Amino acid sequence: MTEQRGFKKLVRERMARTGESYTTARRHALAKAARAQVSVRGDGLVYAEFGTDQHHEASLIRHALGSVHDEALVAGLAGGVGFMYFVFEYQNLPPLLTIVAQHHPEPWVQTALDRLRVPYDVQHSGKPQWAKLRKALDAGRPVFCAVDKSRLPWHGMEPGFGSDAYTVVVAGHDGDTFCVDDEAAAPHAIAAEEFGAAWSAYKKGRHQMIVPTGPATGVPDVDGAIAATVGHLAGPVLGNKFDVNFGFSGMGKLAAQLRDTRTKTGWERRFGGPVPFFHGVRRLYECLEMEYTAPGATRPLYADFLDLFGRSDAAALFRESARGWERVASLALETVSGLGAYTEICERRMQVIMARGEEAREEIRALGARADALAEEYGAPDAEQRRDLFDELAGIVEASTALERQAVELL
Repeated sequence: MTEQRGFKKLVRERMARTGESYTTARRHALAKAARAQVSVRGDGLVYAEFGTDQHHEASLIRHALGSVHDEALVAGLAGGVGFMYFVFEYQNLPPLLTIVAQHHPEPWVQTALDRLRVPYDVQHSGKPQWAKLRKALDAGRPVFCAVDKSRLPWHGMEPGFGSDAYTVVVAGHDGDTFCVDDEAAAPHAIAAEEFGAAWSAYKKGRHQMIVPTGPATGVPDVDGAIAATVGHLAGPVLGNKFDVNFGFSGMGKLAAQLRDTRTKTGWERRFGGPVPFFHGVRRLYECLEMEYTAPGATRPLYADFLDLFGRSDAAALFRESARGWERVASLALETVSGLGAYTEICERRMQVIMARGEEAREEIRALGARADALAEEYGAPDAEQRRDLFDELAGIVEASTALERQAVELL
């Protein structure tokens, strides 16, 4: 607990110095603290800097290209912000809320490389191509791979369905042991057999390899990136019936379902029970601050990108919108904080993942199990409390949507 208080003091000091929100400052402080705890040996590695700063994929791309680009530039060129909202229903499981706050569904790595004008090769295969992987690494080229996150041992997760892509970079090898860049401030060493299981489990893009093949061939396509972001926020995105879940339409759908007290898709009926309630509210926090996003639903990082290119008016609106998304996440976190040590457990789990990784897999899994058990024991707020919370969340979503509409008009 003393360690946690010291860390939070560092976060507050950074907030006072930079004006950043708590979650953004926390991510910077986590990355700095994690790097201070490790030393990275260069043997067999094709680059030297590791660990996520604000955004997972943007940090990986930055490292893989030699850390010569600003993280905000990489994130903005990949499309920056977006919005996708779905609630998936599975038998014997609580409803699974999914929000993707970064640009979606264009592939993040390829899109960023394309707009950076960096040439690359993409390969897929029916089985792991170990010889090609080693050849690229021996030539000094990092390899982006799409894997099933749940099968990477340092995340401490139970094996999942392999339905979602998770990007890592293979940054070196020593025979049959590979060095993987993923969250932590030092690369994870993993045997070929174990990495192959994670690589094979993501079936849609099985054994994908993206290999940068040379330096940039032109200036970054900033205008194309901004146009894509604007287009996907305003819609359509996919050109089919699911477009209602994307962009401003998706934000409106989230607000409407938060307010809905009558239908089975409304939050009152979907997330009324104790376990569904805490799963749903916790997912709000995770999706807006941690998962497929940077803190503040990626909006602060995108505002930094816009500032790089003189779009300060729109950047200011996205920063104001970010405060709304941060408030949604904060309310969600405050709600689950009533589960006693829940917040501390989640904070600790993130720190262990970033600083210690694979060696702490059992501790990571145990922390996740403790958090789930607290949600089961605590029980949900009563109907009136839920209604007040859902209505407040809906109002914030609507206000942030209005700000982003203004920003899109300026862009």
